[in-house]
Amino acid sequence: MKLPFVPAVLAGLLLSLPLGLAGLAGAQTPGHLTAPPLPPLLRVAGAETPIELESARVDGEIVGGLARTSIELVFRNPNARVLEGELQFPLQPGQQVAGFALDIGGAMRDAVPVPKAQGRQVFEAIERRGIDPGLLEQTAGNQFKLRVYPIPAGGTRRVRLDLVESLRRDGEAWQYQLPLRFADGAGRFEGELRTAQKPEPLGLARALKAERHGRGYRLALSARPPGEVLSLRLPRAERAESYVQDFAGERYFLAEVPLSGASAPRRLPQTVGLLWDSSASRRKRDHPGELNLLDRYFRAAGTVQVRLIRLRDRAEPAQTFQVRGGDWSALRRELDDTVYDGATDPGGWNAEAEIGEYLLVSDGLFNYGDQRLPELGPQQRLYALNSAGANGDNDRLRALAQAHGGRLVAWSRAGELERAARELLEQAPQLLSASGAGIADAAAESAFADGGLLRIAGRLRDAPATLRLRVRDAEGERELSLPIAADAPASAFPATLWAQYSIRALQADPERHRAEIARLGQRHGLVTAETSLIVLEETADYARYRIEPPAPLREEYRRLLSAQDEAVAGERRIHLDLVAGSYQQRIDWWQRDFPKGKPPAALGGNERYRLAEAAPAAAAGIAPMPALPAPPDSAREPTTLDSVEMPAEAAAADAGMDRIVVTASRIAHDDQAGPSGPVQRPARIALQAWEPDSPYARRLRKADAGSAYAIYLDERDSYAGSTAFYLDAADVLFEKGRPELALRVLSNLAELDLENRHVLRVLGYRLMQAGQPALAAQVLERVLAMAEEEPQSFRDLGLAYAAAGRPQEAVDRLYEVALRAWDGRFDGIEEIALAELNAIAAAHPDRVDLSRVDPRLRRNLPLALRAVLSWDSDNSDMDLWVTDPNGEKCYYGNPLTYQGGRITDDFTGGYGPEEFALRRAKPGKYKVEAQFFGDRQPLVTGATTLNLRLSTGFGGPGQQDRQVTLRLKDAKEQILVGEFEVR
Repeated sequence: MKLPFVPAVLAGLLLSLPLGLAGLAGAQTPGHLTAPPLPPLLRVAGAETPIELESARVDGEIVGGLARTSIELVFRNPNARVLEGELQFPLQPGQQVAGFALDIGGAMRDAVPVPKAQGRQVFEAIERRGIDPGLLEQTAGNQFKLRVYPIPAGGTRRVRLDLVESLRRDGEAWQYQLPLRFADGAGRFEGELRTAQKPEPLGLARALKAERHGRGYRLALSARPPGEVLSLRLPRAERAESYVQDFAGERYFLAEVPLSGASAPRRLPQTVGLLWDSSASRRKRDHPGELNLLDRYFRAAGTVQVRLIRLRDRAEPAQTFQVRGGDWSALRRELDDTVYDGATDPGGWNAEAEIGEYLLVSDGLFNYGDQRLPELGPQQRLYALNSAGANGDNDRLRALAQAHGGRLVAWSRAGELERAARELLEQAPQLLSASGAGIADAAAESAFADGGLLRIAGRLRDAPATLRLRVRDAEGERELSLPIAADAPASAFPATLWAQYSIRALQADPERHRAEIARLGQRHGLVTAETSLIVLEETADYARYRIEPPAPLREEYRRLLSAQDEAVAGERRIHLDLVAGSYQQRIDWWQRDFPKGKPPAALGGNERYRLAEAAPAAAAGIAPMPALPAPPDSAREPTTLDSVEMPAEAAAADAGMDRIVVTASRIAHDDQAGPSGPVQRPARIALQAWEPDSPYARRLRKADAGSAYAIYLDERDSYAGSTAFYLDAADVLFEKGRPELALRVLSNLAELDLENRHVLRVLGYRLMQAGQPALAAQVLERVLAMAEEEPQSFRDLGLAYAAAGRPQEAVDRLYEVALRAWDGRFDGIEEIALAELNAIAAAHPDRVDLSRVDPRLRRNLPLALRAVLSWDSDNSDMDLWVTDPNGEKCYYGNPLTYQGGRITDDFTGGYGPEEFALRRAKPGKYKVEAQFFGDRQPLVTGATTLNLRLSTGFGGPGQQDRQVTLRLKDAKEQILVGEFEVR
């Protein structure tokens, strides 16, 4: 019996920690630092009392132009319930997460690297058990997220975050800056900064004094320093420096090489391509600064032809503008009129041979389509302009530009535009190559000497070694040499920075280099787009998920892992046997002959339920209950199966399908029968229009087709963070015959929440409904990369592949649903996926290879009617109801109807799906409804988004599908989705 949900109190925790550190300092100079207003350090939804920052501690070490900073925070939860913490923060250029630690049993436990998808899977699985996990992951661009669970009721939680960074030059010195506002309100503050050279505190902290400490200096902090930023100025060496580090059996080096040289104005081309990112994420960028920079560019170019291409969810056709004597006013007006809306696909256009240089004005957050820039010609340069600061993906833009002979020009304040203009218009000293005797795999921080310094890291293969750099400036090319001695000063930075620089170089095409990026992140413990850091409480969990733990736990880990490996192979065989048994039960049901007349009045719900149990019991070798007596002839419809018709397109069945022969009122199964498929009356699907009742939706519906998009833009700022708003607006635009604008609006879901698989799954469903399976597949590929532990990720992508004409890939993904063992809340999804797999294979017998599929699972079971319900919110219970012409409802409480309508097991957690299936349907109407029974988590769209797929002739050549998405908000709410009508 299904029990109602007890509403769970769910608390989200937002830590808005300004971790700019020295990277932030590098982008600013004294007198120009303006700290933005910040929200409270901790936000807890619905908490009776705010979380308190009990203490904060900072430890930093600065050697040469490199710094490592650790920030340790202790939070106290004064509430009477457990909370989960989430810290989202950006990193500035030059910064890299080097680690984090979480208190476990009173001691700090260091995080270890884990593949990103696995890390999130493990965190959520362990969190459901109420045990202590912590997860630090990169979301998009330079954005990072740290999740901690639990923060105990009335207790504390300690977190430490470690960053490494490359300092920027400030004249003849290095400058280090530590933002302090994260410590506002801390009960205690303390810290210590250690430096190799004597530091000079600046600004309000000028009174602080550094003491001699060993061979260096120590600045002790017993209270929070005054001001918003602690700034230190440190002497900088004028000569080249090198450092070495032994790591994992290899020796790495880091070289810092001052580089000076002449700069000269660049020769600008006669034809320029302007790629203008017009997506929603660019609404709040520094457009005046971008236009200012373009003004300088066109004044320097003089007379030039410009091809403007706007990039959104799809590239717009190129527009041509002529600039004469630096006058680009027509182009500027066009850019001023840009509507920033939709997601960002950098592709969808082709490079034109006559264009000498492309300017890409973008934040680099490519989140739609192929997410890949088209190939440029060998002589075509690319310059990337980004005003988003830490909110953009500078690493990807830098890699793209430098791979095509250009550079990244990034700024975040108006005071930096002079520097940005020089970088755009001048040929600055540039590194062309790095190699040398005894050196391998050299990688540079940048090809350009930002601040007059090159940083190169690599592996040492011999000692002594010599690093040779080939550089170019306005006066030509030359070579520099730097000896790297075996006894060079030891440092904790070279290995980490080498991995960081190597990963940066791969970011021009991250999808192509996913595996290499993951290997580097795993080996060096870096947080990347493919690697996260995780802390677990129990050694058994490290072994269960095959995550190598910190050194103190490894001996026990290896012992547990050895015992675990012995059981894995047997468990896989058992799982597949269980799946085969479940599918056999479906076959047994499909082969039964159910009456199509009216059910006898005496047939009650309990008797129907026993009827439903009979076939599974027989399949398991248990004697079934005696069959119910057949209804009297007067209650039957002897002509039902004699007079049914197939649609004209279903006249011939594919060779891979099961076949039946129709004789009078009996059905005989015969796999060797002739070409005709299962005979069934023609049926149609009618979907109930679903209209949200929000004020903006009513306003949009009242508008005519020409003004609906303008009204959407007018309402957008009031609902910019609402998934439901974009879904509703897109629906109205589809209804009004504006599909291109509807798809643009819909694509905003890819921009809303960085890597939220629930939102992306809804986007994929809605694209399928809109008849865009290729786009849906690209979105659902991202969902699968994020959530391999959820079978829906494989099933959804498989169905999208099938709709996009990729049947073999569809079958492969659906078979993964059957092969893998899933969390208990997904039990039963295998049967539904296998039914879809076999239907796809039967429809494409010449294009699908089923040799990998277990023979017990290779059987297509055609259906007259089928309805499948799935939803977007985990740990939720939605119910599918189908009421047949007899007035009998098929649902979890009545899983098998008199005429053979069958519903799969009730999903009370996870995302479904639930399936209604009927092999042969009697004439009449079948009402399809959905009910929201309850949920245990916050809803990503403000309501649960349901996806319903209704099919007639499923598994046969005349299969017709209709799909709809709609939302339910309140428990016990139910809605009419549509109906089948069988004639």
